[in-house]
Amino acid sequence: MEGILSQPERTHVLKAFDLSGKVAAVTGGARGIGLEVAKGLAEAGAHVAIIYNSSSTAEAIAAQIAGANNVRVAAYQSDVSKQSDIQAAIQTIASDFGKLDIVVANSGIASCVAAEEYTVDQWSEIMKVNLDSAFFTAQAAAQIFKSQGYSNVIFTASVSATLVNVSQKQAAYNTSKAGVVQLAKCLSVEWVDFCRVNCISPGFISTDILDIHPLEWRQKWNDMIPARRMAQTYELRGAYVFCASDASSYMTGADLIIDGGYTLP
Repeated sequence: MEGILSQPERTHVLKAFDLSGKVAAVTGGARGIGLEVAKGLAEAGAHVAIIYNSSSTAEAIAAQIAGANNVRVAAYQSDVSKQSDIQAAIQTIASDFGKLDIVVANSGIASCVAAEEYTVDQWSEIMKVNLDSAFFTAQAAAQIFKSQGYSNVIFTASVSATLVNVSQKQAAYNTSKAGVVQLAKCLSVEWVDFCRVNCISPGFISTDILDIHPLEWRQKWNDMIPARRMAQTYELRGAYVFCASDASSYMTGADLIIDGGYTLP
C-alpha cells in the first residue's frame, strides 16, 4: 500500500482489500466502534495495536482478536488528549511491530449540555478528546509516515459534523466532529506526498455512548432514520477496511457518511 501519488498495480478486487502484513493502530480500540474496527482490520490480515485509556480488559481483548485471526495484536495505554502520551505510544508501537502503516484516530466522548451552560472545563474536555487527540494521533503517526513515504490515516467523525441533532443539546460534540472532518481534508492535501487521509462519519450506532440518553430520545431517532433502525458496530468494519486498503487507493480527503439515510431527508 503506497501513497496516492503511486499508482498501484491492477489486482483482483478481493486482493485489493487484503491487509496481510500491514500494521495498524486504533485509538479507542477496546470498546465500541474502535473495537469492531480493530477486529475488522485483523480479519483482513493486519497486525493491530489497540490504544486505550482506562479499559481493564484491553489485554484480554487483544489476545482474543489475535487468536481468532492468527495475527499479532497488542494493547497500549495512552491518554490520547495529551500530545506527549500519544506520541510516545505511537513511537513504541512502530518500534515493537517494526513499522506502522495505518492509524485510526477513533477516540471520542459525548455529553449533553445546553450551550449557554457549558463550563470551560466541559467544553475543553470534549475538544481535547474528540479534536485535539485526533490531530495529535495523526501528527505522531506522520512523523513516522513521512520518512517511509506511504501510510494511511482514518478519522472517526460523525454525522453530527453535518447536521444538528435533536433532541440532545451537544454543541461542543457537533463542533468537535465538524473540526475532525475539516482536519482530515486539510491533512489530505498537506500530506498528499506520503499519506492518504480519510474520514468516516457514522450515524446512530448501537454503542454504550448512547445509553446516557433517555429511551424516548432513542425511539425518536429510530423514527427519524429512513432505515428505521440504528446500526450495529460490526456494520462499519467494511468501510474502515476499504479506507485502509488499496481498494481505496485514489481516495483521500473523503468523508464517508454511514447513517441509514439519516442525513438525507
